[in-house]
Amino acid sequence: MKIENNSLTSLALQKFKRNFWGVFSIVLIGLIGLVSVFAYVFAPDASKNANQMHLSIHSKTPGFQVQMLTIPSRQTSNQSFFSKLFFGVDNLDTEIPISSYSIKEGMLSYMEYAVNGGEGIEKQISLSNFPNNDYQKYIDTRTFIFGTDKYGRDYLSRILIGSRISFFIGFVAVFISLIVGLIMGSLAGYYGGKIDAVIMWIINVTWSIPTLLLVIAITLALGKGFWQVFIAVGLTMWVEVARVVRGQIISAKEMQYVTAARALGYKDYRIITKHILPNIFGPLIVISAANFAAAILIESGLSFLGIGAQPPMASWGAMIKDHYNYIILGQPYLALIPGICIMLLVMAFMLVGNAFRDALDVKT
Repeated sequence: MKIENNSLTSLALQKFKRNFWGVFSIVLIGLIGLVSVFAYVFAPDASKNANQMHLSIHSKTPGFQVQMLTIPSRQTSNQSFFSKLFFGVDNLDTEIPISSYSIKEGMLSYMEYAVNGGEGIEKQISLSNFPNNDYQKYIDTRTFIFGTDKYGRDYLSRILIGSRISFFIGFVAVFISLIVGLIMGSLAGYYGGKIDAVIMWIINVTWSIPTLLLVIAITLALGKGFWQVFIAVGLTMWVEVARVVRGQIISAKEMQYVTAARALGYKDYRIITKHILPNIFGPLIVISAANFAAAILIESGLSFLGIGAQPPMASWGAMIKDHYNYIILGQPYLALIPGICIMLLVMAFMLVGNAFRDALDVKT
C-alpha cells in the first residue's frame, strides 16, 4: 500500500512545481548561476575580465568577423589550472586584427585592419617569431557574436563575465542581511521591552534614509571596489528582514510549543534557533528572493554612477554607463543587451519569490 507524504513541506513543493513561471525562473537562475561560475569557460575571450582591446574594431555590430593575428610571447605563465578556470588567463600574446596577409622571403607581411574600411598600415614580422615557423596556427577568423564595445572588446565575453557581479552580489547581500536581520529581529521580537524599542528605533532611522544614498555613503566610507559594494548593499537590506522576523517571533512566542519549551527549562537561544526560527522560515524565503532582485538593481545603479565595480572589471551596470549614449548614435544594442540581462535576472527572482509565496500560503 502506497503511503502519501502529506507534510507541509511536500505539499508546498507540489504547489511550487505546478507554478510554470516559478519553475521556469528557477531553471533560468540556475543557468545564469552556472554561466557566472564558469564564465571563462564559455567566454570567447578568456583573458582576465575579457579585457583584450582592439581599438580598430570598436563598436562593431553583432556577428562581425575579422582575421586575427596572434603574435606569441616569449614569456611563460605559471598560472594554475584553477586560476585560469575561475579568474581568467594571463594573456601574454599580442593580438592584431588584420585585413590581409602574405609571405615574402621568410617574412609575414600583413595589413592592419583599419577603422571604417580605410586602408591600414602594412607591417612585417619574421616567421621565426612563430614556433616551427607555423604561422597559420596563429591566424584565425574571429567572430564577435554580440559585436564589440567602444574599446574593441568582445561584448559577449564581457556580458558573460559581468553576470558574476550581478549574480553573486545577491548571495552576499542576502547572506549579510539574513545574519544581521535574524539577530536584530529575534532579539526585538523575543525579549520586547526596552530592547525592542532600541532596535526598532535603529530600524526606523535606517529605513528613513534612501537606500541608494545609504549605499553610496557606506561605499565611500569603505572605498570603491568589488567586495565593498557587496558589503554596503548587504548592510542596507537587513531592516526588512529584521521587521519580518520580529513580527513573526512576536506571534510565535505565544504558541504552545514555545511555552512547553520554556517549561522544560530550555535556554532562550535554543528556543529561538531550534523551535521558533524553523517555523517562520517560509516568509524569510520570500523576502530573500525579493532582496536578491533589489540587490542586483542597487549594484547596477552604483556601477552606472561609477562607484560600483571598477574598470576593467565587467559589470552590467557599468556597461550600460559606457554605452548609453550609443542609443542615439544608431547602436542601441550596446546598452540594451546588458539592460535586458538585468531585467531577466531581476524578473526571475521576483517570479520565484511570488511562486514561493503562493506555495507557502496555507490558505490556498
